[in-house]
Amino acid sequence: MTNFPGLQSLEKEAKVILEGAAQDALVPAGTLVFTSGAVCENYLLVIDGSVRVQMVSENGREIVLYRVENGQTCIMTTTCLMSHENYTAEAVTETDVNAVIVPAETFHKLIDCSHVFRTFVFSSYSTRLADLLMLVDEVAFHRIDVRLAKFLSERMDDRHQLKTTHQELAVELGSAREVISRQLKDFENRGWVKLSRGQVEVTNLKALEKLM
Repeated sequence: MTNFPGLQSLEKEAKVILEGAAQDALVPAGTLVFTSGAVCENYLLVIDGSVRVQMVSENGREIVLYRVENGQTCIMTTTCLMSHENYTAEAVTETDVNAVIVPAETFHKLIDCSHVFRTFVFSSYSTRLADLLMLVDEVAFHRIDVRLAKFLSERMDDRHQLKTTHQELAVELGSAREVISRQLKDFENRGWVKLSRGQVEVTNLKALEKLM
């Protein structure tokens, strides 16, 4: 549990309970971790890797809510465990993921008996909730061109390139593919980006930053 500083001071009894029930898991990239409507059976602690949590509407539109990465937990899982309700989103591993799985029964037992564990769970929950509220604010109140410029500037590699499709960008930004395609074409016409199949190259970073 060295990846989770908040659990380092776990009480002796709680530590015994956790170590006795927790299981290490290696989940391959592309694995569906949970789906909308599924029962939550475990609390997931990600040691290494990335899990993408997203919602899919009835008409097929998708939006990425957040990612669970090194040393993080899933706010959706915490919500479902605490409320005894089913998942309302889905999660997919983007990379191979090394994680610790804590059964739901053990999770509730630790919540009841361990102050340290409770503090860890609710602290992690509040941090991720703040991230989620920030996403809601961006989707509801920020222009798509500004959000796209910010995403490209933050996610591009050292060569100012980002390997992605218009559909993947639409999912990340909670928009329609057609909207993203039009905006990217506008950026290209302005000389800010260069588009090719499965890739966007930023050619004028200062212009994107000025837009932001």
